[in-house]
Amino acid sequence: MVTAMVLINTDRYKVNEVAERLADVKGISEVYSVAGAFDLIAVIRVSTNEELSEVVTSRIVKIEGIAKTETLIAFRAYSRHDLEGMFSVGFQ
Repeated sequence: MVTAMVLINTDRYKVNEVAERLADVKGISEVYSVAGAFDLIAVIRVSTNEELSEVVTSRIVKIEGIAKTETLIAFRAYSRHDLEGMFSVGFQ
């Protein structure tokens, strides 16, 4: 699984519209509105780097109202939630 976070700045007053469009994009599992230097964070979860490239360079780029993006590719997950799920498989 390839996971990436796309940090997004939108045009003024377009946060909700852009978030809704992002949520409909195949490959984007979650969209968060956030406070700080960026307006939105889109979480991409796909099987291959090629699929990641498709989402970022072909799908996200077509959404009007996006002013700027920065993509971060995850190397490893350290989430307690993910680790507990992984180790509980098959145990009752």
